[in-house]
Amino acid sequence: MARKTLTATVVAAFALLAAATAGAAYEAPDTGGGTSSTPAACTTPAPTWHYTWYHCYTPSQITSAYGVDALQSQGVLGQGQTIVLVDAYGSPTAASDLQFFHDTFYPSLPSPSFTQIYPNGQPDYSNVGNGQSGSGGAAGWSGEATLDVEWSYAIAPLAHIVLIAVPPAETEGVQGFPNLFKAISDEIDATPAGTVFSMSFGVTEQTFGGAAQQQVAKFDAVFQKGIAKGDTFFASSGDSGSQGVSKQHRESATYSFPTVGWPASSPYVTAVGGTQLQYGWTWQPTSDIAFLASGSPNPDYFAYGSGGNLNAVWNESWLPAASGGGPSAIYPRPSWQNGVAGVIGSNARGVPDVAWNAAVNGGVLVYITAFPQIQRSGWHVYGGTSAASPQVAALTALAEQERAAAHKGPLGNIDPVLYANPTWFTDVTPVTEGTAQSGRLVNNREWDYNGDGLAVTPDAVPGWPTLPGYDMTTGLGTPNASAYVAGLAAS
Repeated sequence: MARKTLTATVVAAFALLAAATAGAAYEAPDTGGGTSSTPAACTTPAPTWHYTWYHCYTPSQITSAYGVDALQSQGVLGQGQTIVLVDAYGSPTAASDLQFFHDTFYPSLPSPSFTQIYPNGQPDYSNVGNGQSGSGGAAGWSGEATLDVEWSYAIAPLAHIVLIAVPPAETEGVQGFPNLFKAISDEIDATPAGTVFSMSFGVTEQTFGGAAQQQVAKFDAVFQKGIAKGDTFFASSGDSGSQGVSKQHRESATYSFPTVGWPASSPYVTAVGGTQLQYGWTWQPTSDIAFLASGSPNPDYFAYGSGGNLNAVWNESWLPAASGGGPSAIYPRPSWQNGVAGVIGSNARGVPDVAWNAAVNGGVLVYITAFPQIQRSGWHVYGGTSAASPQVAALTALAEQERAAAHKGPLGNIDPVLYANPTWFTDVTPVTEGTAQSGRLVNNREWDYNGDGLAVTPDAVPGWPTLPGYDMTTGLGTPNASAYVAGLAAS
């Protein structure tokens, strides 16, 4: 079985700036420079960059698509709230890049309120570009961190945003978790009640081995401590569909059965899955071959028509990547999921709970200048469920703002109230687009590149179906911002 293997020319055509984490960030390939005679699906603000086939979104497009703009126009911008983002190495240019993002999209608002914390000391970044872990992986993590910062800001631009940068990079191991969770625990103590945390990291549940329940209990105690204070925790559900990377095989193999990632599977966390938002365009593939032998995108695969407003389950065969989800192997079903027991099909915690745009073709614009020796400075297009989690976390911070204004206490774990109010969400249902098999967006079963490195076929590990109502690919669906915020504010 060929796992995520492409021809050399295709590898050169795009970068996956992601560590082997459950909530990795994916970057769209550069497909153009400052000018282009070919019509571009995405043209960035200045400094201008064109993406010929890959669509992208500005904050105004995302906030319009999900109804956040109506809240922002009413002055609900996150005032008085704190959002904490947890990443491995942070970014040495996070503050200046966020300021540029603000100047581009929110020039009429005050400058961002942003703090970056290095609990273990600021890395020297002396080995950048040489691997995924250690400071060698810092360039990839800078993209992740910048994505989280800028897009939590896009939803709640007057909130105070805190970035915790805690090495080592958490790949498919658990050695970094004590550092991470000590930093989270310290920030629980340091921030106001009702702080919202977003985590864009994770591991396959099986990585914990036979002592999984005992190990996660130590970390869950940190979540419970925060929830008791009124804090809310979000985690990206993962980008590999039902696939799980095996640590026992040095991350070179995957499990032969469906898996989910942790901490998204914790019942003390709201797991955020992925959709592909097609806003103003509609995908119309007529081929399953995403890249030509030259490495350039195949127009028949990336074909699209104008118009549309759809959230489909995120399953991009060209990457390949898909919304993480399925039943937990560690946790039994919590009582608030009893109503969807028939979908989960076992006494297990089902993942995810909610969903938001995570696509790369239809990704979000991120401005980054960190490590120019490794990555181009300027605008990039990013996706992954680690794009989804900080945005839903920031949306929840808007609800916390409304609760504070009404003199109500903070939310804490919101999962029970979400499952009791499915009407706050727009359901994500199966959809078929175009005539190629890749256009059947009906589950989170990942794809594989064949031996020729061009055509893709479904992986041997089955995925979970996207269904009317709750499912283990997009959860309850995508939040309708006004109903979600008003409902949480009133609950």
